[in-house]
Amino acid sequence: MQVLEQIGYIPAPQRYIAILWLSFLMAGLATTLFFTAIDPMELGFCVDFPQVSRTAAYTIGFFLFWMLTCSSSLLTIWFLYPRPPVDTSVGNNH
Repeated sequence: MQVLEQIGYIPAPQRYIAILWLSFLMAGLATTLFFTAIDPMELGFCVDFPQVSRTAAYTIGFFLFWMLTCSSSLLTIWFLYPRPPVDTSVGNNH
């Protein structure tokens, strides 16, 4: 936790960019690994999906992996870094 004390507060836009960029990279890697092992046309035998092309299956898979990795990164950032400090001296007359 000493590292977090040294870093301090990280602005929200910087957090969101970090979440989206890293999850984008990981989704690309996950999509590559997943579809290297599994042909999207063979998934139709396991799951009742409408008929889609390979390119559409790759695109849908990428966005599903991106949502998964983005939610994981979002929860990590949310729980790891505190909210901005609140100035309690404003409005207190005591």
